[in-house]
Amino acid sequence: MLSERTTVGLDVHARSVVAEAVDWASGEVFTQRLVPADEVVLDWVRQLPGPVAVTYEAGPTGFGLARTLTGAGIRTVVVAPSKLERPPGDRVKTDRRDARRLARLLHIGEVPGVRVPTVVEEDARDLVRAREATRADLMRARHRVSKLLLRHGIVYYGGAAWTGEHDRWLRTQRFDSPGTRAAFDEAFDTVLATLARRDRLDEAITVTAADPVWAPMVSRLSAVRGIATLTGLGLAVEIGDWDRFTGASIGAYLGLVPVESSSGTSRAQGSITKTGNTHARRLLVEAAWHHQRPLRAPSKALTARRANLPPAVRARAEAADRRLHHRWVTLAARKKRPTIIAVAVARELAGWCWSLATMSD
Repeated sequence: MLSERTTVGLDVHARSVVAEAVDWASGEVFTQRLVPADEVVLDWVRQLPGPVAVTYEAGPTGFGLARTLTGAGIRTVVVAPSKLERPPGDRVKTDRRDARRLARLLHIGEVPGVRVPTVVEEDARDLVRAREATRADLMRARHRVSKLLLRHGIVYYGGAAWTGEHDRWLRTQRFDSPGTRAAFDEAFDTVLATLARRDRLDEAITVTAADPVWAPMVSRLSAVRGIATLTGLGLAVEIGDWDRFTGASIGAYLGLVPVESSSGTSRAQGSITKTGNTHARRLLVEAAWHHQRPLRAPSKALTARRANLPPAVRARAEAADRRLHHRWVTLAARKKRPTIIAVAVARELAGWCWSLATMSD
């Protein structure tokens, strides 16, 4: 049991907040429907018998309410919705019941909280996720162009697509039909505009990664093969506080461990759980593919990234490169599919990144 006299459960929506509070000293229950304004919620909570603790589920409304309550000295727990268990026989779901359930779970200490990022972390995270959204937009825009050409029997054979040569080839395409010509021009313009968006975001990410808040972490992570500024900053802002994990537990947080259903003497494992932070998991899997290539002398870019690092950090990064490539070769010799190998290597890469992020100079 927790020490607070009153626990509050909030069911937070975009246009309303349903609050249910229980005074455990008197047994009195307080219920209120509030407007979703942080100060309004704070004023209502302050009227309750103290000390007070508050909890609500993480969702699309963000962490502003949690920061406001915490800043006012009220202990606030933001709950991971996927971790909350619901009895199979509970077939009635309302905002009030959800809020009261949260208040009771908080009282007995059974709410699995998530870490609330700082304003600086959320600012950098928005930038990195905007870059990821632009990458997806660019892929879709390019597909529209290539598939439109394919429908008209036009295929590029001059080498790799979406290079400078391919761009010059696209600019030479002409269509007699006005509708097709307009559709192609619009699709190609979308590709060019999205490329410009991506370049602007890359410049902003470079500036952010050089900020003293992020530079030490990004430089350490970027010492490993396959991780440069974008991936390094992405991992730093998505994971935030690395000290809350261990080298073994960070893979589970990122959803890179297998599903397991074991009972008694039987043990069954399946594909990875894919829980936790999707963005960080994608970055690690992309970086893992770089360890398929043979180990050679570091590239100029990797040498430059390692140049100003402490010797211990450089040695740890080089050991990571050797281990991860060895892991890839070993699994390939066992005839594992490359996609399976990439995920397995990504799980180990997460542990090496944790080691670099938490090691002392």
